[in-house]
Amino acid sequence: MARILGKILHGYGILKRGHVVETDRAGLVAEYLGQTAIKTDAKIQDALDGVLFIDEAYTLNNPVGQHGDAYGREVIDTLLKRMEDQRDRLVVIAAGYPALMKQFIESNPGLESRFTRFFQFDDYDPDQLLAIFRAMAAKDGYNLSPFAEEPVASLFKRIYAARTERFGNGRAVRNIFEEVVNRQAMRLTATATPATPDELRLLLTEDIPSET
Repeated sequence: MARILGKILHGYGILKRGHVVETDRAGLVAEYLGQTAIKTDAKIQDALDGVLFIDEAYTLNNPVGQHGDAYGREVIDTLLKRMEDQRDRLVVIAAGYPALMKQFIESNPGLESRFTRFFQFDDYDPDQLLAIFRAMAAKDGYNLSPFAEEPVASLFKRIYAARTERFGNGRAVRNIFEEVVNRQAMRLTATATPATPDELRLLLTEDIPSET
């Protein structure tokens, strides 16, 4: 969505480039205090005339230690200043789990005054998760056996029903897909005869995990 927004704003002439620079806490926090501001500023500089996308932004507000998260505060202070100084050249999108992001924004008056537009994306439902799985399989050259359709659909219904706020959506599907491919590989290597090209591409019922 950040990439799409960057293209839209570029198309309207609001941003000169509309590119997206993706980062997270590790990309902003340095080894020492003082260096963190420099590292954060460099990332912001890369994003000028485009979008700075901060994933899991709530990790910048970890209340750890006697003095709290000094490194995270240094990032936030640097970010807020540059957002004000470069408000005509910089769009910042911060992403994360809803409740944690609410706490993050409310932790600093500067964040509350600058982040004023919010978008909440609903979790994918079981049918959508299955569609993503099929797309991943097709992209990597795999075919799902008709008999394996029901176990996969049932698996996504179970993980959807048991999901928490930290549900991974597409990432959860990717993890399941990789496990299915691994189980298929283990099954094929256990056979006495080499697998045919069709067998290498086919995912069977026994390749589907019963639980995650």
